[in-house]
Amino acid sequence: MDTGSGEVGEVAVAADGMKSGTADVPRSQADAKAGGEAVRGSRAPEFIKARRMLHLSWQVGVFILGLAVVVAGVIMLPLPGPGWVVIFCGMAIWATEFVWAQLVLRWTKRKVTEAAQRALDPEVRRRNIILTTIGLVIMAVLVGIYLWKFGFEMPWNIEDQ
Repeated sequence: MDTGSGEVGEVAVAADGMKSGTADVPRSQADAKAGGEAVRGSRAPEFIKARRMLHLSWQVGVFILGLAVVVAGVIMLPLPGPGWVVIFCGMAIWATEFVWAQLVLRWTKRKVTEAAQRALDPEVRRRNIILTTIGLVIMAVLVGIYLWKFGFEMPWNIEDQ
C-alpha cells in the first residue's frame, strides 16, 4: 500500500495488529519474516501494556532511568569518561518506550554512518594526514625552540623571562 511517504517496506496493518497479506501471523513475526525494521513504540511486556496504570508507571520509570543516564553522560562531557557513549545509551533506553527517541536514535545512527563513510574517503583521509603532519611539525618546532632557549626547565620554574 503506497501512502506517499516513500518509506521502504511500508505495509497496511489492520486494527487487530495483522498485516494485510499475512494470514494469522502477528505483526512482530511478520516484520521479522519480512526483514523489516523493528516495530515502533513501547517494547514493554504484554501484561504491562494491558494495564493502563502499570504501563504509565513503566513509561515513567523508563523515562527517569533514561534521563539519569543522559544526565550522567552530559556530566561526563567535560569530565573524564565516555560522555557521548553514555548519552547514546540513555537515548537507547528511551527508545525502548518512546517513538520520538527511536526516531532520534535512527537519525543519529544514519548521521554517524555517513560521517564514517566520509572519513574513509581517500581524499578526506589524505587531507587529514597532511593536516596532522603539518600540526605535528609545528608542535615539534615549538618544543625545539623552547628546549633550545630554556632547556628541560618547567615553565613555572623559569625565573628571568
